[in-house]
Amino acid sequence: MRRTAKETREHVLTVAHDLFYWHSIKGTGVDAIAATAGVAPTTLYRLFASKDDLVAAYIERASGLYKQWFVEATADGEPADRIMSLFDALIEQVRPEHCRGCPFLMAMAELPEASARAHVLAVETKTWVREKIGELTARLATKDPAVLADQIFLVMEGVYASVQSQGADGPARQARGLVEALLRGARQGSTGS
Repeated sequence: MRRTAKETREHVLTVAHDLFYWHSIKGTGVDAIAATAGVAPTTLYRLFASKDDLVAAYIERASGLYKQWFVEATADGEPADRIMSLFDALIEQVRPEHCRGCPFLMAMAELPEASARAHVLAVETKTWVREKIGELTARLATKDPAVLADQIFLVMEGVYASVQSQGADGPARQARGLVEALLRGARQGSTGS
């Protein structure tokens, strides 16, 4: 069965995602992606001018999927409930069968040059997440919703960082309780003194 160029591109990106995510960006060559995808290297280079372009497309695709996950995880309820739903979904997302860590943190670590397109896209994704958390905390009755958003964002980032070495049943399992305490403290701070 012949694929269209669009279908071939999506197939290559799916394969690249699996290889880059589970085996690293720097450790995965274009030839390995082409072979695993069952396409000729020339076909791959027709779709992506360089490995840098392929990596940027991988991060862009991962960002779209992640944003969709985030929006779905925070779709229903009052702002505090939506934040808690995010952390319920996060703990499921970081199970070892699904997660090796955050693809955006890993991309920034592997591609530290701030001008690299994949690095820029990873930073943009993290900025988007912080903004979305800020939108939720801004709707809470708290003294300083920006500080609360920063704290919740740090907990989320800590989950991604800790699962790489400690697994989902390590410190990451404390995230929900920590966020509940942050929300409770923020509410008390807005009604106290």
